Amino acid sequence: QVQLVESGGGLVQPGGSLRLSCAASGSIFRVNSMGWYRQAPGKQREWVATTFSGGSTNYADSVKGRFTISRDNAKNTVYLQMNSLKPEDTAVYYCNAVVAVLITKQTDYWGQGTQVTVSS
Repeated sequence: QVQLVESGGGLVQPGGSLRLSCAASGSIFRVNSMGWYRQAPGKQREWVATTFSGGSTNYADSVKGRFTISRDNAKNTVYLQMNSLKPEDTAVYYCNAVVAVLITKQTDYWGQGTQVTVSS
């Protein structure tokens, strides 16, 4: 069993910054990728960013140049640094991890979500 614990959400003014973190724990053989998704009320969940085991990163067009995803492999933790926040960034942000719990078994796990509200 693998658990993802998120933190860092809150209320911030437009143009401000927040850093989200997500730590994976449990019976982990290997973390293949970790990423962030978000969901606003009335909208479908959308992908935000992903970091892969090889070190590469991908970003949604809506956050390129403003958000940075990073990873601390020793701590099995992923971060999302969010700068120049806009009201349209308001959403529940979810951490995702693709984890190999066995050498031949790969499973997706999700965090509980953390609320980010951008408002003046």
